[in-house]
Amino acid sequence: MFAKGQTVIQYMEQLAPKYLAYPDDRDRIGLQLGTLQKEIRTILVALDVNEEVVDEAVRVGADLIIAHHAIIFRALKHIQTDSPMGKVYERLIKNDIAVYIAHTNLDIAEGGMNDWMAEALGIQHTVPVEETQREQLYKLVVFVPRTHADQVREALFGAGAGAIGNYSSCSFNIEGTGTFMPEEGTNPFLGSVGKLEKAEEMRIETIVPQGIRSHVIQAMLKAHPYEEVAYDIYPLDLKGRAFGLGRVGKLDQEQTLAEFADKVKEKLDVPYVRVVGDLNRILRKAAVIGGSGGRFYPAARFRGADVLVTGDVDYHTAQDAYHAGIALIDPGHHAEKIMKIKVAEWMKAKLEQNRYETKVIASEISTEPFRFM
Repeated sequence: MFAKGQTVIQYMEQLAPKYLAYPDDRDRIGLQLGTLQKEIRTILVALDVNEEVVDEAVRVGADLIIAHHAIIFRALKHIQTDSPMGKVYERLIKNDIAVYIAHTNLDIAEGGMNDWMAEALGIQHTVPVEETQREQLYKLVVFVPRTHADQVREALFGAGAGAIGNYSSCSFNIEGTGTFMPEEGTNPFLGSVGKLEKAEEMRIETIVPQGIRSHVIQAMLKAHPYEEVAYDIYPLDLKGRAFGLGRVGKLDQEQTLAEFADKVKEKLDVPYVRVVGDLNRILRKAAVIGGSGGRFYPAARFRGADVLVTGDVDYHTAQDAYHAGIALIDPGHHAEKIMKIKVAEWMKAKLEQNRYETKVIASEISTEPFRFM
């Protein structure tokens, strides 16, 4: 059995929820071309989508490309199929290949781009370089027959509800009496049509993070014995985890800037890096921001980082960072290619867990536009 397009994207948005995207209306995420109303036999994961990547997608029989960088960044006034991008759009449409983009939401997500880069570089016990939002928490209250309370609680906790800090499976439970009268056309679990029923019930309260709210509600409804489930969900002033761009934390061992630069080059698999700072400087704490993150060096410095690893650093930013006392290592924007294998592995595991036969392939095409002489 192959996964439907909407199912694949539901999984992708568990990894990188759309609400995490950086608050910038220029960011383009989500389905950009094609339809998800179809079976997905093969998924190609790419950093960018260009002619070579589309050729690869056609060659492997991909129905869907999941990419990091948008193929439609500005509003289109027209599509000319003799232009470079027009040819890309035309070939995608003719071969019924959909394109879905996960950009800053994948950067910010826990277990996403910046966590992968930090892990590769030995940056530990991380926090965001710049916090963009706090997770909204909700209180879920559900009323369930006392005989089925354990079953519903297990479903809630299994779906991820009930986490408060480092504590899991948190809930509050009150016994009480529920009343209801089944009307004509109902098939009640308890009671009879037209007769007022009094049932011994439990009121179960628990915490649900925004990112898994729908998933938790679905799990609760599936486990609940009632035909019509009585439940409430409302937002709390209490906030959950912090989300944000980049990661900053302690290095797994002290090292010089020169040694760390070599490690960046090796672990991110890039042909060269540009370095700002004294190569003999001892580093204890480092920050990383995938893509173009030079403008965030003040935030990294404020968080105590000795060095910031990020791409596309311009001359004046390098000068300013040098005088501010923070080192920079620029591995280029293409270092984000780490996401191809990581997303492919994550999606493959998710599909196999749910017994889908859909194949997931990491693109082998290098979309690095620069050549190094």
